[in-house]
Amino acid sequence: MPDEKELEAAIERLLDAERFAAAEQVVAQAAPQLQKVLVAALAEGGWFGEPHEAESLRAATVPDPDERIAAVRALLAEEARMGMMVGVAVGWALNEELRSPVERHDPRPPGDEARRPD
Repeated sequence: MPDEKELEAAIERLLDAERFAAAEQVVAQAAPQLQKVLVAALAEGGWFGEPHEAESLRAATVPDPDERIAAVRALLAEEARMGMMVGVAVGWALNEELRSPVERHDPRPPGDEARRPD
């Protein structure tokens, strides 16, 4: 598992447009399959169950129009946050699955040969 500095450095590298574009292309190719995993993970986590349905109905039926808009916006923002967090977890797990068995047990980030243990 990367430490905080390694994680920050990796996130900083994602700001490189070319580097991010390559990752985006891979994800776009895998999007249909990844969407199935994301939907399954959200459903398993209870996000699309009765509580979500109840919250959707509550937000949509708030009597005051301004409050209703605020409730719907809050629900959409929460859905986006949850989808993003689960999506990141799915991506992280996919990365782990794509690593070789030796790399899976090596705590260093992929491509960091300089820190390979003896």
